[in-house]
Amino acid sequence: MKILLTGASGQLGTELIPRLQKLGEVMPVDLDCAACISKRCRPLDMTDGGALETVLNRFQPDLVVNAGAFTAVDLAEKAPRTAFAVNAEAPGRMARWVSRNDAFLMHYSTDYIFDGYKHEPYLETDLPEPLNVYGESKLAGERAIEASGCRHVIIRTSWVYSGHGNNFVLSMLALGRRGLELNVVNDQVGCPTWARNLADVSMQLVKKGLARRKPLQGLVHYCDADRMSWHDFARLVFDSAIKQGLLETMPRLNSVKSSQYPQIANRPAWSVLDTALAQSHGIVPARLKTSLEQCLKELPRE
Repeated sequence: MKILLTGASGQLGTELIPRLQKLGEVMPVDLDCAACISKRCRPLDMTDGGALETVLNRFQPDLVVNAGAFTAVDLAEKAPRTAFAVNAEAPGRMARWVSRNDAFLMHYSTDYIFDGYKHEPYLETDLPEPLNVYGESKLAGERAIEASGCRHVIIRTSWVYSGHGNNFVLSMLALGRRGLELNVVNDQVGCPTWARNLADVSMQLVKKGLARRKPLQGLVHYCDADRMSWHDFARLVFDSAIKQGLLETMPRLNSVKSSQYPQIANRPAWSVLDTALAQSHGIVPARLKTSLEQCLKELPRE
């Protein structure tokens, strides 16, 4: 099997590479390959539709895994064209190619397609109402894939972190080491998800999608099991980091409301995803504390 992986240098892409290599020949691509763990990585600007088509036509993948995305939520408000080019137009182009060539597409979406007013875990069938450009662009990507008629699975996930790349956990550790007083919001609730767990789940779901009998198709929610606010997540990060010797002392951590911590883009106050459908396919959501401890354990000691 030939597999094209976009976003190969990112948090999820890094975890996917060794897992996808067990399925077949992997071609990793990304805008910047410097951080990619594979020497085979090739540069690809996903805003360049012609370049994307060229890669697809030359490599002729049986499976396309789109882990590439424009994820800078605030920056998307200032650069909506780029956000839509990466998060909507590129997935649509991939999906149409996949449909024409009888391949399979695995794509990733976000909890930020919801407005956060439900206050119960969101189902795959709930109506999306994004509050920001990032969410709008990711929703447009979902719809472009669905409209193509291609064979696909779209995994919606939330609050992804890992031991590399740009994410909340590494940002908190960096700020904590500087001894800064931190204000972290307490009124946005979601489910932090380790990129490694998401990669493992992806492998289970892609195998079900490729099955000849009753293949899995469509939207599936997956996030790790525990829900909390960003403030509670920060405290858990610091507690775990201190236990593992990554930090000497607990930084001063202030619990604030979103209104006291203004950001360019609005965020949903509640973006917990219901994972019952994934669980019906044998997926067991991982626990946050165990996952976070393992993630931190693998970080280099300074």
